[in-house]
Amino acid sequence: MVHTNNGDNMILACFNIFISRIIDVSLGTLRTMFVVKGNKIISSSIAFIEVLIWFYAARAALVNYDNSFLIALFYSLGYATGTYLGTLINEILIDGIYNIQVISTKITTNDILKIRSANFGVSVLKTVDNKNILYLSISKKRYKECINIIKSIDKNSFIVVNDAKVAFNGYFKKRII
Repeated sequence: MVHTNNGDNMILACFNIFISRIIDVSLGTLRTMFVVKGNKIISSSIAFIEVLIWFYAARAALVNYDNSFLIALFYSLGYATGTYLGTLINEILIDGIYNIQVISTKITTNDILKIRSANFGVSVLKTVDNKNILYLSISKKRYKECINIIKSIDKNSFIVVNDAKVAFNGYFKKRII
């Protein structure tokens, strides 16, 4: 067995804590997304692994080192990086649905056809005061595209976006989770 000095141990500890926190926080972000979507089995499995890794990282962080500020710094950096990475993974792996409501006085029938020609299902209600209320349920992956089309039609329209748990029938042919 090769003996290393305390400085080498500190660097290794900081690295291990940093990587562990990235992994466990990324998993925590994914677990939360699966909980919101109602997937109990996957979220419970991820929770087990997440806490196991967190326990390892927390235990390593609580060992006495001369310069505990570095440990706290790498623990925090790992947490922040894990949050960022978990969010990116969520965007790539987990598709979902946004419900979008748009209120506008400028959107016309031709504009609605433009939205539909971009393969967005849209329902329209006319109000008593000559406004159109558009209802769309879209894939999160196409969110920016949809918003850009709406803003190109009426940049001052009132837009509300909500996360939907599930959608049945309508424009979606199957249940999307």
